[in-house]
Amino acid sequence: MTACTGSEAPTATPTATVEPSAAAVDAPAPLAIAPLRGTIVPAGKTANPSLAVKIDNHEAARPQIALERADIVFEELVEGGLTRYVGVWQSDIPDAIGPVRSIRPMDPDIITPFGGIVAYSGGQQVFVDMMKATPVINSVFDYDTTGLFSRVADRDAPHNVVLKAAELVGRNASVAPPVQQFAYAGTIAASTAGTDGSPITQINARFSSARYPGWSWDAASQAYLRSQEGAPDLDTAGARRAATNVLVLRVDIDGTYGEVPKTVMIGSGEGWVSAGGKTVHAAWSKAGQADPIRLVDDNGVTIRLAAGNTWIELVPNGTGSVELVP
Repeated sequence: MTACTGSEAPTATPTATVEPSAAAVDAPAPLAIAPLRGTIVPAGKTANPSLAVKIDNHEAARPQIALERADIVFEELVEGGLTRYVGVWQSDIPDAIGPVRSIRPMDPDIITPFGGIVAYSGGQQVFVDMMKATPVINSVFDYDTTGLFSRVADRDAPHNVVLKAAELVGRNASVAPPVQQFAYAGTIAASTAGTDGSPITQINARFSSARYPGWSWDAASQAYLRSQEGAPDLDTAGARRAATNVLVLRVDIDGTYGEVPKTVMIGSGEGWVSAGGKTVHAAWSKAGQADPIRLVDDNGVTIRLAAGNTWIELVPNGTGSVELVP
């Protein structure tokens, strides 16, 4: 080894400074708001149309197929004091949905604001004509030649019609997605019920002596758990049906069609909006067939739902009732 002498200093080895390449930094994936759920999703997830399906709620139809995956579910009164559902799927389209049942006179007013596609098994011709008069694409089991509907062997007719939902949506991929129907907050706590509501642990809605669903707030899952006629409402996997938001709207019934009641959707009325174990009193209104339901609080301020799925109970005035239990 040789040592440095005199004033000589060791020579430093030059080092290169490497700047990160702009191309090496991944840009964040574009995001969007799911229009019927209010959740943040990848932008491509919002491109498909919505699919509304008439779903059976007879005892022989339970458990329904993929109802738990719907973004929004309406429960409506039909003849005999029974109820049926209008389920609307957009953020998550299942392969199969069912049991599919027939159209009713209020369904065009419920479904038209979503646009997209509606699937049902048939119905009285006057009701079918009413649905076909809307801009919504109709897919009807009674007239189907596409193979999109079938009767499954493990259920009894007429409670056994099943729809190939993903295939139907795929065949109509160019149809526009729905517009956002409700205002949403990003969290349960920031929703109108979360900020302004009163604590309510149980919501009981009575349509008739034959149909009286209930919702119980479950803090552990941060969701409302559903019952029907006093028994847990279960899906095909044996799990309890659940909702982030529960809307109870009082509605009038039009007797124009005799034994088939028509829920009056174009108009206004009283309601309650629940999220996060709290409930706020509301007024609902719907200006026309193509208009969404508008929800405001007692001060006239638009109500914000929590991001998540929503069930809407359309409880008849007069014969129906609503009980809110603190």
